Amino acid sequence: MSSPDATRRSFLKTTAAGMAATTLVMQSQKSQAADANSKLRIGFVGVGGRGFGAHVKSLSAIAKEGANIELVAVCDVYEANRNRAADYIEKENGGKVARYVDFREMYAKENLDAVSIGTPDHWHAIQAMEAMKGGMHVYCEKPMVKQVEDAIELVKVWKDTGMVMQVGVQGTSLPVWDAAREKIDEGLLGKVLMYQTEYFRNSDIGQWRYYKLSKDMTPKTIDWKRFLGVEEGLAEDQPFDRAVFAQWRRFWEFGSGMFTDLFVHRTTQMMKATGLRYPARITGSGGLYLEYDGREVPDVATVVAEFNEGCQGLVTATMGASETPIKQLIRGHNGSIVFDNPSASEFTFVPERPQVTHISPTELPYEKQIIKTEKEAPKDQTKAHFENWIAAIENNTPDSCNNPPDLGAAAIVLVNLGARSYREGKIYHFDDETMTISDADSSWSKRWEKVSKERGSAQQVPGWKAGDKGSTIQDPDYQKLEGPWINGKDPAG
Repeated sequence: MSSPDATRRSFLKTTAAGMAATTLVMQSQKSQAADANSKLRIGFVGVGGRGFGAHVKSLSAIAKEGANIELVAVCDVYEANRNRAADYIEKENGGKVARYVDFREMYAKENLDAVSIGTPDHWHAIQAMEAMKGGMHVYCEKPMVKQVEDAIELVKVWKDTGMVMQVGVQGTSLPVWDAAREKIDEGLLGKVLMYQTEYFRNSDIGQWRYYKLSKDMTPKTIDWKRFLGVEEGLAEDQPFDRAVFAQWRRFWEFGSGMFTDLFVHRTTQMMKATGLRYPARITGSGGLYLEYDGREVPDVATVVAEFNEGCQGLVTATMGASETPIKQLIRGHNGSIVFDNPSASEFTFVPERPQVTHISPTELPYEKQIIKTEKEAPKDQTKAHFENWIAAIENNTPDSCNNPPDLGAAAIVLVNLGARSYREGKIYHFDDETMTISDADSSWSKRWEKVSKERGSAQQVPGWKAGDKGSTIQDPDYQKLEGPWINGKDPAG
């Protein structure tokens, strides 16, 4: 029996030609509709918890404020979700909202300009790529996709189609990340060495079981096989289960627990702040130590990522202790940036002592500094993230999204390979030139040993503008005595 992943890849390849034809039809329909209605026509795919509470409500509020958008259709495999979302839009925004079970039918019939995707993780890749190939802009809830291979393919589709896509890590619309990046590029931290971040939580019922089960969740009200994605090879056919449907983040076929639901938030933000993208070496660890409720994903996990720029990234958490998280920070040779509260439009710079940095205290005072951002943080991050997406569509500037697919893909490589490493007991290497995955070996440590032996220069994060500032160490006089004695000859003379 072929695996769901192999079947999915085969499905995507065999439907490529059909999608090309469908694209032409959809683009023709939208061209004809443009004259009759100049508003941006938006449809929703997946209007359950996040899809309704964040996607529908945010875009509904933006529409009420006068944005040039129209919310015209919703799609969900669960009847109650469809009706709740459609009824809400009709009440808040007026007009008649179409209701669909099959997202492809909605794509084909509704002359959509854009779609907002809030389905379970395993559906994101197909729904987002088919939308862009059909001439639709996309807002996709995080994680962007479930698998690394899908992330690579989606970035290609995004670039080929020129559509605007926003990945729903709403925290990337906070100004602190760009502000920190500017300071890092100017050399404030000196050589960037590592970042650490977290997403600790706790619960008396177990993570993701707060999504309630209801008696009316049945095979009559839910299109179960469509939820699973059996025909697309996304999951194996299996008996209907309310918990799997409503709490799918607990199970590997549909999500990856904290790796993709939580770690992807912090990882993306740290990548935005440092300028780092694809990691080169990834290790994941952890275990299922407390939440013995039938789930498969761990409740304690850590991912360590190494970057070709000579930098390490750490993301860690427990799902059973939330009062003692580690600090979110970026460390450099000259100092560190600490993000105590990213929503407060400020961060703290903690300098290293001048005896190490050789920077005069008059130039860089040896005390903590609160650095405020020029822009104020939005009160509603999710709403601001949608507004950023709509502005990018109106201005036809895909790269102006605060979390575009190339950033989304880099985060997926880290968190997904971290989950694979945990599950498979392997350390992974990722080649960002060939976009391929392989088992790690001793080449990583040997690489850095070679640079040291050759007295090489420090590698810098993308965007670095500060030369070798904070990126060298001093040679004390006695190091002149260093070196091997060849044929009994003192290297110091």
